[in-house]
Amino acid sequence: MTFRTFVALLLWTLAAPAVAGGLPNGANAIAPELVAEGSARPGQPLDLAVVMHTTPGWHGYWQNPGEAGLPMQVEWQLPAGVSAGPLRYPVPTKLLISGIVNYVFDKDYALLVRLQVPPSAAGVLPIRAKAHWLACTESVCVPENGTIALDLPVGDGAPILQGRFDEWRRALPRPLATQAHFTIDGDKLRLALPLPASVTVGEPTIFPGENGPIALAAPQSFRRSGDWLVATLKHQHGAPASITGVLALGNGQGFSFVAVPGPVPSDGQEIGQVGTRALLLALLGALVGGTLLNLMPCVFPILALKALHLARSGGDERAARHEALGYTLGAILGTGALGALLLAIRAGGTAAGWAFQLQDPRTTLLLMLLAAAITFNLLGLFRLPVLGSEANPTGSVMTGALAAFVATPCAGPFLGAALGTALLLPAIGSVAIFALLGLGLALPFLLVAFVPALRTRLPRPGPWMARFQHFLAVPMALTAAGCLWLLWRQAGQQGLIVGSISLALLALILFAFGKREGRGLLALAGASAIAVAGILVIPTGAQSSAHAPEGGMAWSEAAVASATATQPGFVYFTADWCLTCKANEASSIDTNSVRAAFAKAGVRVFAGDWTNGDPAITRFLEARGRAGVPLYLWYEPGKAPEELPQVLTPGMLISRAERTR
Repeated sequence: MTFRTFVALLLWTLAAPAVAGGLPNGANAIAPELVAEGSARPGQPLDLAVVMHTTPGWHGYWQNPGEAGLPMQVEWQLPAGVSAGPLRYPVPTKLLISGIVNYVFDKDYALLVRLQVPPSAAGVLPIRAKAHWLACTESVCVPENGTIALDLPVGDGAPILQGRFDEWRRALPRPLATQAHFTIDGDKLRLALPLPASVTVGEPTIFPGENGPIALAAPQSFRRSGDWLVATLKHQHGAPASITGVLALGNGQGFSFVAVPGPVPSDGQEIGQVGTRALLLALLGALVGGTLLNLMPCVFPILALKALHLARSGGDERAARHEALGYTLGAILGTGALGALLLAIRAGGTAAGWAFQLQDPRTTLLLMLLAAAITFNLLGLFRLPVLGSEANPTGSVMTGALAAFVATPCAGPFLGAALGTALLLPAIGSVAIFALLGLGLALPFLLVAFVPALRTRLPRPGPWMARFQHFLAVPMALTAAGCLWLLWRQAGQQGLIVGSISLALLALILFAFGKREGRGLLALAGASAIAVAGILVIPTGAQSSAHAPEGGMAWSEAAVASATATQPGFVYFTADWCLTCKANEASSIDTNSVRAAFAKAGVRVFAGDWTNGDPAITRFLEARGRAGVPLYLWYEPGKAPEELPQVLTPGMLISRAERTR
């Protein structure tokens, strides 16, 4: 600790009583709570968490507090035979106060500790500890302490807090598997970290594990050299045998490393340049991928209906352009709102990716009822104003937003990398990519409306329109049926019953009141009541399981690593609501020819199911720079996994299997 740091900390501490007295009833600014993931099992390790509840405006410190502050100290008082490992900290943030660098947590955070339980454990284990920590604002610090306690039962109960612990474990830095290197050249310390080129880096920061050789307040620069991330830091003093620390990627994720003296690549491109190129490619991918979403069976009928509106208008240029602009605005607002909501959910610490809303059976029920209502409208059972024949701006905007909502089940071609990049960018860049996805979704309709040569080629109004509208009911009906099947997969038999009853009641309400003059509001109110009732009663706790081909296994990182060390492997990530996933499985994965080729070559197959959301799968997808499914990986012993295209053919898989024989 430098003299300047010591003086600053001393002044802060002397000022503590004035601030501490302002806290309610002398309460701590940061209050610790000790919780366990579940019951203790004899002879098995168990994760505990020291949850630090932080008062707004205050912050606690990382294991290396920076140029000021103090790390937390815990003195455990444990039963005989029980031992506790070191505290494991989440990835911190950097706070600069008066030129002094602090590594802090300014929101609630959890320190994890691994508890070793002896085989002879029985009854209840009293876990006690005395804790000391420093709580600070930007102007004052207060040394605090307290006792944390937990009476831990011994038994075979399920880990009741597994969801919360998964979130806390996700906040921990993951260790880099390959050795990191560093060199010192005068006042520059260059650090080479092994990070696959497929991992997109947002705003990286190096947090040294110990103070000394690295000047903490100096700027840090980064460049990419293949599968290495090279950081250039300011060397302060000393020539250590090793350097430890954490690389933060700027999106809450981080990697821990241990670097030893060794070669550091001298080439590479600055992270800013790579980021600009990645952003441009992501924007282009979102635009093209959004356009291709119009080919999805649940989106195409909506686009076709808007084209019918143009045909009914007789090619009127003004009406066509007004409808196109309204539809585009709705699509952009729809995808932008879904993207912003996804970013907000992730900011709250929940592992979520694209189409996150379809991992909840309540949203699936709502989408099913919408698809069914559109189907009934196309069949003429009732009149839906949003998709009616009148060209009104509100109806066009709502139709665009509806198209955005029903288009989200899959990250189709070009969208995988684009959406993965969006989750690593600052909020403005992320929302821009999501908005451009909406623009791509509306692009075909914009072209028809603004290019006279295309608009004049539309057929003249006539009886064919009614027949074509009935034809469009088929894909929408299939979408509704698919949602009903998905409800069964997500929520079991009870979900299927709730969905079927809701569907029948919706049909009855719309048929009874939808076509009667002046009864439209009554039909809408009845349909809304059915949707609300279904959402309230549908179960949300069931889990689906991925269907793997014959001989396949459920995915886990450990199982894949073990199997592919000596054998080739094929890993695919899927979800029941992903149309591209199911098409690939039916046409290319779960086929006789592919199964036979895999059997001859000894290919191990692993399926990861993301239907109801899985934090482990979400973390793996993010590490690969992906925000959603599908994702296909081919493994061969001794080689890095190969990422396959999002649209598969049997030949792709058979040729790779034959290559390994």
